[in-house]
Amino acid sequence: MAISDTYLDRYAARKNRRCLSCGSSLAGSRRRYCGIDCRQTLRRKLNARTGLLKALNTRYASFYFTDAVIVMDVLPYNASEIFSFIYPRTEKCPPVQDFCRMSDTLGNAWWAERRRTNKKYLANIHVLNHANRGDQRVDDVRPVEIRMPSVRGKALIRLRLGKHDLELKEVHKRIKRAFRAQAMIHHPDKGGNNAAFRNVVHAYEELISWAESPSFITRRGFPDKWFYDGNRNRWVQPTPEPKG
Repeated sequence: MAISDTYLDRYAARKNRRCLSCGSSLAGSRRRYCGIDCRQTLRRKLNARTGLLKALNTRYASFYFTDAVIVMDVLPYNASEIFSFIYPRTEKCPPVQDFCRMSDTLGNAWWAERRRTNKKYLANIHVLNHANRGDQRVDDVRPVEIRMPSVRGKALIRLRLGKHDLELKEVHKRIKRAFRAQAMIHHPDKGGNNAAFRNVVHAYEELISWAESPSFITRRGFPDKWFYDGNRNRWVQPTPEPKG
């Protein structure tokens, strides 16, 4: 039987998977981060250095890295091109440290020019002149919107469902099948645990209630890089990977 190109692509992506916060190898894992602390540390450091982006009147920005460089793409309001700040990685340093170093360098350059000219717009021009320009389309930094069911993750986990299952047709039947499968495992009459079975029942009731009147939340961002939203002045972690 021939192996499809899609399967090979997915296998290669899984084999080469790296943490989106520190770059550590996650080979063979379905995880996207090596740990919660790692992800939260990067987000905290990113959000602690939004002053430069505010000064540059940034509408959108993104941050990502390779083994060789870190990249911050910036789209200011009223701009028609992307400004890409590309800095080399420091050997044996996590990306977050290189980001802080880059941000501090650019911030110091902005303040030095601001003090010299007493003009914020000249300080902005000075810093933006340090960026690469014209190599990307505006859409590369404009966030993608995804819609996600507004249900608790615990309810899905207890019935072994994913959020994509709630977007399928006949969602009621899908939830009921999942409930029956878990009930066969956890029902006390089948040798299961009372507390675990109650959790399964509560999860079923919550998901069926949601299916009666579905509601969704919208997330904006990218599946493979961190996203800065100028309206909220905060960085957002990569969005869930698209199904397919």
